[in-house]
Order: sequence, then C-alpha cells, then structure tokens
Amino acid sequence: MPRKRVYFFGGGKADGRGAMKNILGGKGANLAEMTNLGIPVPAGFTISTEVCIHYYENGGAFPDGLEADVDAAVRKVEDVMGGGFGNSDDPLLFSVRSGARVSMPGMMDTVLNLGLSDKTITGLIAKTGNERFVYDSYRRLIQMYANVVMGLEMDEFNRLLEAKKTERGVKDDMGLSADDMKDLAWQFKDKVRELSGKKFPDDPREQLWGAIRAVFQSWNIPRAVSYRRLNDISDDWGTAVNVQAMVFGNMGENSATGVAFTRDPATGEKVFYGEFLPDAQGEDVVSGVRTPHPINLAQKKEGDEESLEEFMPEIYRDLNAIREKLELHYTDTQDIEFTIQRGKLWMLQTRTGKRTAEAAVRIAVEMEADGLINRKTAVMRVDPKQIEQLLHNRIDPNASYEVLTRGLPASPGAAVGRVVFTAEDAVSWADDDDHGKRATVLVREETSPEDIEGMDASQGFLTARGGMTSHAAVVARGMGKCCVAGAGELKIDYATKTFRIGEQVVKEGDWITLNGATGEVILGKVATVEPELSGDFAILMEWADEFRQLGVRTNADTPEDAVRARSFGAEGIGLCRTEHMFFGEDRIKYIRAMIMAADETERREALDKLLPFQRSDFEGILDAMKGLTVTIRLLDPPLHEFIPHSEAEIEELAKELGKDPEKMKEKASGLRESNPMLGHRGCRLGITFPEIYEMQARAIFEAACSLRKKGVDVKPEIMIPLVGEPKELSVLRELIERIGIEVMKTKGVEVDYHIGTMIEIPRAALVADEVAEHADFFSFGTNDLTQMTYGYSRDDAGSFLKGYVEKGILAGDPFQSIDVRGVGVLIKMAVEKGRSVKPELHMGICGEHGGDPESINFCHHAGLDYVSCSPYRVPVARLAAAHAVLRARMRSEE
Repeated sequence: MPRKRVYFFGGGKADGRGAMKNILGGKGANLAEMTNLGIPVPAGFTISTEVCIHYYENGGAFPDGLEADVDAAVRKVEDVMGGGFGNSDDPLLFSVRSGARVSMPGMMDTVLNLGLSDKTITGLIAKTGNERFVYDSYRRLIQMYANVVMGLEMDEFNRLLEAKKTERGVKDDMGLSADDMKDLAWQFKDKVRELSGKKFPDDPREQLWGAIRAVFQSWNIPRAVSYRRLNDISDDWGTAVNVQAMVFGNMGENSATGVAFTRDPATGEKVFYGEFLPDAQGEDVVSGVRTPHPINLAQKKEGDEESLEEFMPEIYRDLNAIREKLELHYTDTQDIEFTIQRGKLWMLQTRTGKRTAEAAVRIAVEMEADGLINRKTAVMRVDPKQIEQLLHNRIDPNASYEVLTRGLPASPGAAVGRVVFTAEDAVSWADDDDHGKRATVLVREETSPEDIEGMDASQGFLTARGGMTSHAAVVARGMGKCCVAGAGELKIDYATKTFRIGEQVVKEGDWITLNGATGEVILGKVATVEPELSGDFAILMEWADEFRQLGVRTNADTPEDAVRARSFGAEGIGLCRTEHMFFGEDRIKYIRAMIMAADETERREALDKLLPFQRSDFEGILDAMKGLTVTIRLLDPPLHEFIPHSEAEIEELAKELGKDPEKMKEKASGLRESNPMLGHRGCRLGITFPEIYEMQARAIFEAACSLRKKGVDVKPEIMIPLVGEPKELSVLRELIERIGIEVMKTKGVEVDYHIGTMIEIPRAALVADEVAEHADFFSFGTNDLTQMTYGYSRDDAGSFLKGYVEKGILAGDPFQSIDVRGVGVLIKMAVEKGRSVKPELHMGICGEHGGDPESINFCHHAGLDYVSCSPYRVPVARLAAAHAVLRARMRSEE
C-alpha cells in the first residue's frame, strides 16, 4: 500500500493536485487544485481511494497507522481554520463526503456538522451568538448520522419535523424558532434511541470515524451500484473520503449556499447559471425541499425571489470572477458549490459539469471557437452515447394541447407516458412494456438517489419541488431524458396514486406529456416530431469525420429509413433485411402460398407474384441511396415465422389459398423446429429451395438495371446469410452470378455488384480463409455470432444476464457490447484469415453492436472497414469512430 494515505489541503497549499483523481477522487483532486489556485476553500483532508480498496479487501479493516494520519491532518485543519475539533469553547465542525474518480452525484453518502455534541453546543452558541443556527445544525447532524451511519429511516425524523411545522403553523423550516429547533434535536435523539436501542454518540471522534466508515461502505449501497452499472463505472475503483471544515450557510441573513454552472447545462449558452438559498445548508438546494432563488438577474423570471446578484452584489461579483477563473483553468464547464458564511465566500467543490447533449455540443464548438480547446479536444468532449439524446423527438410545434401547469424546463426533449408515482412502479411497468404502451412518466414531490432504477425505466420525470440543479434535473440531463421540475401547483397524493392541479385530477396510468423545452405539463398524448440536426451539431460531426477511419453505414429496410439515415450521415446501407419486406398485407399471402406450396412449380408461381414487390422495394432503396453501397441480405429467418400458428388462423389461410385445412395444418406442423435459430434458415433455405434466392437475386438485378438506365448510380451488394461451410457460398454465388448475367443481358445494362457473406457462425470464422475464396466482402453478424459463441439464446438470455452482470460473472451484456475476449477473438481471426487470401477483402459489422461506442472502438482496432447500425445511431457511430482514432493517438503519445 502507498505510504501516503491522507492528503491535506488548506491555507493556499495542498498535498495533492487536480491530476490525482485516481487517488484522491474527483472531489478531493479538485479541492486540492482550487486550494493551489488561491481560491478560498475550507481546509480539510482526503483519505485516498487505496484505503477504500484496502477496506474491502480486508473485511472492513482500516490499514495500520490510518488513525494517526487522520489525527495529524485534523491538527493541520485546526491550525488553518482556528478552533478545535471536540473543543467545548471553540468547536470546529467537519463534513465527511465521498469522492469517486468519476462524479456520481448523490449516489454515495454524506454527513455534515460532525463534532456537535452536548459539550460543544454551548461553545458554538457563544461563538456565533446564534442559538437557532446551532440547534438547526445539531438536529440535521442527528438525522443525517442516524440515517447514513446507523441505518435508520429518514422518514421517522421527517414526521417529527412535519409535526413541529404543523404545530407552529408554518410551511417550512425557516418559520421554526430556536426553541423549536432545540426541541427537535432532543426529539431526534430520543427517536435514535427508540429505533436503534443505542444513544446518539456524543463523542466527536466517534462521530468522525463512524462517518468515514459509512462513506466507504456507501460505495456498495444499491443506488451506487446501480449508478455504476448504468454509467459503465468500474466497481474496482473505490471512493475517497473528504473530511473538510464546515462553513455554514444557515447562520442568518448574511449567509447562503448555492450550486452553479459556469455555462447553462441545458443549452450550453455562455451564461453564469445557478441557484442559491439564503440561510440554508447545501442539501436544501439539491434535495428540492425548498425551491431555490436564481443566481443572477439574467436568469430571474417573473415571480422569482431575489437573485444573489441583487441580494449580495459584492459576493456575486467575487463568485463570478471565480467562475471565470475555474473555466479558464479547466477549459471546461464547471459545476460549483459554494457557501457564504456571514458575508465570506467559500468554495466547496468544482467538477466537470453534467450537461445535456445539446449543451455538450454547443460548449465544445464554442470553446474551440474561443481558442480554449482544439478540435481534437472538442470532439473528445462529447460522449458518443450522449449524442442519441439529440435525436429524440420533441413536441410538434403545430400540435394543439391543454397545458395543466408549468414548471422549470430542467432537461430538454419530450416525454410521453403513463403516470406512475414510485420508482418501483416505473420499473414494473417497463418490464411489462408492450411496444411503448407501457411507457411511463415518473411523478414525485422530488426524486432522490434511491429512485435511480425507476428514473432509468421512465421516459421522463415531473417533480413538484426542486430547481434546475435538483437531483431530478441533474440525473435527467445525464441520462438524456426530459424533466420538468418545481411544478409548484402539483399536489400529489401517494396514497390514492393521484395528483391534482386545481380541479383536474390525474390518476396512475393516465397519459401525460412533458415539454422539456418550455416546462409545460400537458394532459394526454401529444404528437412529437423528429429532430433536425444542424448548426453546432453539423460542425462537430464534420470534425469527427475528419478524424475517423471507419466508414459508417446504416441498417435500413425501407426507403424512408434510408433517407433518414442518409440525413444523419450514413455512407451506405450495411444491412437491408429482405424478410421485413414480406410482412406487408399486399404480399404476406404470396410468401405464405410459397411456403405452403406442394412442389417447386407451385412455389415458383407464388414467387413470380412476389417478384414485382421485391423489385419495387429494392428500386426504392437503391434510389434513396444513389451513389452509395447497399448491402442486401437474402432471406434469413426460418419459414415458420411467416405462417400463422393457431388452428383458426391456419383454417382461414387454407380457405384463402384454396387448400385442404388438414393438409395445411400438417404442413405447418412439419415446419416447426425444436431449435429454429439453428435450423432450416439462411443459406440453407437457398440451398434447399434455390428458387427463393433466384427470385430475390432477379429482383435486385432488375431494380439495379432499371435505375442504371435512368442514370442513377447504383452499388448493390448481395449478402448470403448463415454460411458455415465454404461450399454453401460457392454454390449460391454461382446461382446469383447466373441470374445477374441473364438479367443484365436481357436489359442491356451492366451493373457493378459484389457478392459476400455474413460471418455469424463460429465455424465460418475458423475457416474464413476458405470462405474468402468465394467472397467479395465479409459482414460480421455479431448478434448471431454472440449467440452461437456463448450458447445463449438472445431471445431468452434476458432472464439471467442481468443477474450475471450484477454478480460480476459478466462485465456487461454481450449483446450490447462485443465480448472482446471471445467473440472478438473470432472476429480478429476471421479478419486475419480472410485477408491472408484476399488482402483487399472489405469487412464490416452489421449487428446491433455497430452502434455501440465500445464495440466501435474494438472494430477500429480489429481492422474493419465500416460499421453499420440503426439510422438513429449513425451520428453516435461517426463520433465513436473518431474517438477510437483519437484515443489511440493519445495512448501512443503518452
């Protein structure tokens, strides 16, 4: 273990620095950096993440010598701040907070006001002359310590607080007197003893070590584990613990506390943006218990309380100067926390600010224009996963609707869903989701970190309390979801699962719509429109294209999808699934007639009727992608997927086709397979029933020739699925070439085309050199390749994969990100073997992994030429491909 475990900061000097996030965590590293910059930071010390790792590796034991290190650091803080920890005459109080290397807002625990006890209360009252402040701080400590350290429910204490407010006839804590706060403190202590059987600890040192232990333990509480899973944060990093001298924003009218961003986190506009509360502690701002005030006049709206710029103009100017200094130093948007204690400004935190995708793009482009960062940095500043947020629908500007109420537009976009009131219900409804019919909007007084799973399952969030920096707002922006916060007219009744706005009652399950751009809460479902991408987004994408090496195609089965993907920057179609074309009402009967045919003659008759439909489909897609490659996969799924299964449906089909119902039932029964995904599908259908692939090939060549005659530049690729044996590809290539020659001769037009295969069976990767002899290209079908490599059914694996990830058996869902150690090895093997035969063999990926940033990074390093993904993930793939190049350059320069 490293010799140094405790890092001091204070008095303008710090043991650590901003680059030490892996050791000090983000909070500790930034506190050290601000101290070194000469910014006013209350003194304190950070216990390193290595201590957390030691704690978990040794059954909850601290390393030898840690107590002595902490004692020494406490003495240094006392020297800088004055007073003494546990000193009854001049008490110094501490906060204990977590701090992982990556920000996890609200997910781990915090304890404030440590050091207050029956002995130190008198000294603090004498020192401050403010009895109400001292007992307010004491009752907060008792409640927070009881919950975080002793595991008691907050609600038990909240009920006592609400009863006191009701007794006094006041709406919030501000209306309670010093005697009220004193009475509450004693009630809280009695409640601790009643619920736990133990006294609240009166020894400051015991309080401190209880809090330190609790913060380390909070690394593995459920909400923190869930947040790490949702945000791909390693469980092995651990958290640091930051122990810092308390400064107080609740010491009277000349004190305050607040949270701010150096730029607007929702839009990215270069304005100082934030909120504050006078005579309050920090958790009051972010918890949503009180609705905060705006930080400046520019942010102030009609009906808002006095801004900080008006309330304390000199403090505001100092804070704005620190804002500018921090953004210039970090060259990125900062999320800052501050406290004003009796007219003195103290900075408690700075960290890279969470922001919406819209804001991230705007900030990156504008900072490059201002010369703060270069283009490489600008591209790397925007998370590819975040880009999908920009592609979400927004309220149709032409739609008419009834506005129930308005709140704060805390996170943009639109959310349309059924009302639910608990995180558990949101998860339950999502698990029963039926094509969007169970989409939900989570409605809460205010959200808390405990709601994280339900927030993930919901389309958006609506809260009655809280502001633009509340928990709901911050999490929504991080998740890319719509949020309307602080809708004060909202009256929620959790018991009846309803909310009321005026006379309008809305029940659980009723549809509402949130407009994240305006803060409107709308009754019912409102039409939405697809986004238009331009301006800063287009600039950033151009920069990404300058750096990336991978091509980006799309998976599209209709001209509409093709046009949409092309508008997002797709450079062709990497997968056009022909089977999706057969389900239209005007053609399903012909595919069913082909399947139920008694012999080849009947099959060909049915296929002849399908041919015009297929030709029209292909012509539309090829025309939409003129000048770009279109890879068309021939029929892949088992035939039984196209036929009805109930006896009544089969009888109806028999009547429609003029067939004997009993023979039809017998035929349908014969098509059923024990394991259809490994059965009679893909190229096996083309081998058994060559007339199917003949019809499809003919339709492709006829469509291509027709367009070619009109002067349209067409580039069709024909892809044969599920090849595991090289001879399968050889036989079917010969069939397709024969049809191509015949059609081009008849039409009098030459079309340049290519024939290739999907590598989706492990055996195909193992014999890729032999397969390559008959292929112009490889396309890795990673959905099936993952399924067959693991032996997991992708349709059924959901029942156990989540548990595998939670138990650490798997690092993640292999159907979402490529399994580099298994599936990835097969892909690399196929690349190497294929190019050993044909060095210029073109290769890409067309499974769902083609839109996953981590998988795209793998594809770059594996030597693929392109990735193909759904239309809405094309911009994600473009940016992720650029990140792959830039990350590799950064590593090589280290």
